[in-house]
Amino acid sequence: MGLKERWASWRQRRWVRWTSDALLLGAAVVLIGLWQTRGHVEGPAPEFTLPQLDGAPLSSASLRGKPTLIAFWAPWCGVCKTESQNIGWARRLLGERANVISVASAWEDEGQVRQYVQERGVDYPVVLDAIGLSDRFNVQAFPTLYFVDAQGQVKRSAVGYTTTLGLVLRTLVGG
Repeated sequence: MGLKERWASWRQRRWVRWTSDALLLGAAVVLIGLWQTRGHVEGPAPEFTLPQLDGAPLSSASLRGKPTLIAFWAPWCGVCKTESQNIGWARRLLGERANVISVASAWEDEGQVRQYVQERGVDYPVVLDAIGLSDRFNVQAFPTLYFVDAQGQVKRSAVGYTTTLGLVLRTLVGG
């Protein structure tokens, strides 16, 4: 076998190896995502009315008519802090086409939430989970995201870090 043939054989094996590795990695990501969201709410999203950080009430009924991204987070969560900026960017990109809200969960006092919002420059609605909404959505880890369609039906959910593009596409496709 000449040098040219060996080179072609090596390139083909490398391409096959990289393709199979990419497929295995993709399958692992999908399977881990399915495992993380097992037990999450499906079908109609739980109804709620919660106070926003500014004191005004926000009800799930007021979100109908547009797809909605609901982001559950905790002030002590490092991944939530990283994802916070992505949620803000997603809200700006989505504009009036969708609702973006966040639910502050697992906080000891409102001051923690206010400090988080100020430090992170949060510019999207923040509601205070004073009624155990995260339990009703079966949130087991933070951040947890729910993508709800315009009729109030949960279309998908995710746990962990999500890119801005992922947030926008899942919100629009979920709606």
